[in-house]
Amino acid sequence: MTLKGKTALVTGSTSGIGLGIAQVLARAGANILLNGFGDPAPALAQIGAHGVKALHHPADLSDVGQIEALFALAEQAFGGVDILVNNAGIQHVAPVEQFPVESWDKIIALNLSAVFHGTRLALPGMRARNWGRIINIASVHGLVGSTGKAAYVAAKHGVVGLTKVVGLETATSNVTCNAICPGWVLTPLVQKQIDDRAAQGGDAVQAQHDLLAEKQPSLAFVTPEHLGELVLFLCSEAGSQVRGAAWNVDGGWLAQ
Repeated sequence: MTLKGKTALVTGSTSGIGLGIAQVLARAGANILLNGFGDPAPALAQIGAHGVKALHHPADLSDVGQIEALFALAEQAFGGVDILVNNAGIQHVAPVEQFPVESWDKIIALNLSAVFHGTRLALPGMRARNWGRIINIASVHGLVGSTGKAAYVAAKHGVVGLTKVVGLETATSNVTCNAICPGWVLTPLVQKQIDDRAAQGGDAVQAQHDLLAEKQPSLAFVTPEHLGELVLFLCSEAGSQVRGAAWNVDGGWLAQ
């Protein structure tokens, strides 16, 4: 399929999952607006190599004003957003009674509220152009819980619920909204958990195996490319009647 002439905004896309998704969309011909705190130069070069237009905006998505500035750039540079991939997220691990209030607030703002704000800003233009795709990168933790991750699990469950509502509100249009719920992906967030395990004794290889074995029966990581290809499918005509879904890509995690 081709996405030539479409514009995709992928949040949290200077590295990791977001960059992997952006690369797949660029390969299909979409112009890309990257967002994230990392050095944008390598990501812009990778996206530009596909012959599409690529820009970056460093918006802090916990700040509504900066989200609005991000969308203003999209409107000015590209004429709007056709594909919105809400991917940016952060994590903190602690028991509920010890969970720092500021960490809770930051995680809810970035992992959940930013998805709402991005969606409300994208929808009017999508409706006006009679086509759009909103794809929320939730998590398997949007469908099940794990200890120590109160804010992350709460936010991701909220993203799945918001996805259902938007999916219903756009059900008779050519705009769709869906969530993808990955299991373990080897991102910096997950690598830190592996490193923390290794620091408690043992080596990194064993720590990685143990992390996967606890939850993910395939014993293999989901890759950003897996997720990018699913995003591409949801952008296609074949995905046009997938609405309000929460699609787990988790190596069997939820099958247990």
